[in-house]
Amino acid sequence: MAQLSDDCFAHQGPLLSVEEAARRMAAQVPAIAEIETVALAEALGRILAADVIAPIPLPSFDNSAVDGYAVRHADVGPEGETRFPVVARVSAGARPARALARGEAARIFTGAPMPEGADTVYMQEDCKREGETVIVPAGLKRGANRRLTGEDVRQGAVALPAGRRLAPADVALAAAIGLRGLKVRRRPRVAIFSTGDEIVEPGKKLGPAGLFDANRYLLIGLLRALGAETHDLGILADDVEVLTGAIGNAAADHDLVLTSGGVSTGEADHVKTAVERLGRLVFWRLAIKPGRPVAMGVIRGTAFAGLPGNPVAVFVTFVHVVRPLLLRLAGATAGPFVPLPVKAAFHYGKKKGRREYVRVALRPAADGGYEAVKHPQEGAGVLTSLTETDGLAELREDVTQVEPGSTIGFLSYATLVG
Repeated sequence: MAQLSDDCFAHQGPLLSVEEAARRMAAQVPAIAEIETVALAEALGRILAADVIAPIPLPSFDNSAVDGYAVRHADVGPEGETRFPVVARVSAGARPARALARGEAARIFTGAPMPEGADTVYMQEDCKREGETVIVPAGLKRGANRRLTGEDVRQGAVALPAGRRLAPADVALAAAIGLRGLKVRRRPRVAIFSTGDEIVEPGKKLGPAGLFDANRYLLIGLLRALGAETHDLGILADDVEVLTGAIGNAAADHDLVLTSGGVSTGEADHVKTAVERLGRLVFWRLAIKPGRPVAMGVIRGTAFAGLPGNPVAVFVTFVHVVRPLLLRLAGATAGPFVPLPVKAAFHYGKKKGRREYVRVALRPAADGGYEAVKHPQEGAGVLTSLTETDGLAELREDVTQVEPGSTIGFLSYATLVG
């Protein structure tokens, strides 16, 4: 278990910004200590625990980048064409039979080792072949179409840095330098609860005031996409004693306890109280919409995050609270999102001083770019506003009005949950 500091405090003043919340979480959450070695086929999405040092250079020998003819550049005339006898044929995987002498050329194929003495390769489509002779034009730079030893990765260099979340290309690079396995952090273990007397498990009988639980399934999917090990602990009643016992038990053998609902200021919202009994809160309100009531705390060395009850607010707060917590636990760093500039195709007014996330779909604009269309329903409980859109328009704290044609920042869902 990662041991977090209890030296933190509940934020009772102004609402926290996204950046300040991230800073406070980073100060409280150390990386999981346990390290394991996994095979390359199992490494995708895991977080590297140590730098990967290249045991060989990549490529490990000078080779041709194209099918063509290898020559000594000094033998090519400054103007017109130069004729070379073709004295060798070098295929990928074969060693050149001999070095090239002055005025000679070798037929060579992509990936084949460069013959000693050769330093330039002419693409076959730029050459004319006449029997055992090849004619090449002037003007090609020395070293063209040649891959040098170690030009991709030098032997002894850091090929992949610790803390990287492994993408397919990273795993391919590890394979290319001959590795069979990688050292990674243990996956974070996350316990998930939903709270609320009105929340019902899908498939069970729904009462007249009941709601089927969507939040747990949303959160499980988001957590697994980030590589977490999830433990679904069901639905808890709006009872402070029940919540205190369940959250305390979950904190004993998980790295993160995650709940949805019950963190507002209503009389039946007991999650905040339960966490304060068990540990300390780092913060419980953010200056964002949707999702202002969101708690982050520490319970006996285990991280806690309490998200709102409405599913869209759950999604937004997951992105800004749970995602960086998970990456931090796994030994990675959650860098800032970089919104793409698009044109707004809607009117929208907002309060100054808070960041808002508006669900939008993209469509081609008349100028050849893209414009963002706001979903017609704004409620934080409207799940179709997530399924029928492409991402979120980020309206920062200083923005108070959006008009059609305004440039706004767009964050795709793929970016937010990846």
